Amino acid sequence: MKFLTSYTPQTWALVVYVAAVLFVVALMVGLSALLGSKNHGRAKNEAFESGVVGVGGGHLRFSAKFYLVAMFFVLFDLEAVFLYAWAVSVRDTGWAGFIEATIFIAVLLIGLVYLWRLGGLDWAPVTRAGRRELPSLKPPVEDPSAR
Repeated sequence: MKFLTSYTPQTWALVVYVAAVLFVVALMVGLSALLGSKNHGRAKNEAFESGVVGVGGGHLRFSAKFYLVAMFFVLFDLEAVFLYAWAVSVRDTGWAGFIEATIFIAVLLIGLVYLWRLGGLDWAPVTRAGRRELPSLKPPVEDPSAR
């Protein structure tokens, strides 16, 4: 019996909460298995989204640029997380922490410049002259003599 009284009230609250969650999950899954319909048909197994039956495969090929941007986002987002943790403890770390954070920012800045020079951040297509073609904000103007 000493085993039961050695736990704190917070531990018992956690145990009761986990048991309640497991009970609710089991109840929902069990009721859906008992009360759900069992008829299967050809149309029931098809993918259906927004009232439109899908045609063709669902796998599309994306440009590698999308994956690069996702990786860059994750890397620089992690930088923000580390810098936030440093900012919270800046008084405890003192000058040594400041110098380490500066080195960390410098390394990431060098990586960003390298990435930029490599062309990993360029989305515009390259022209024949080797320059990037920037998208125009104005609509194209038709030549009246071309008609």
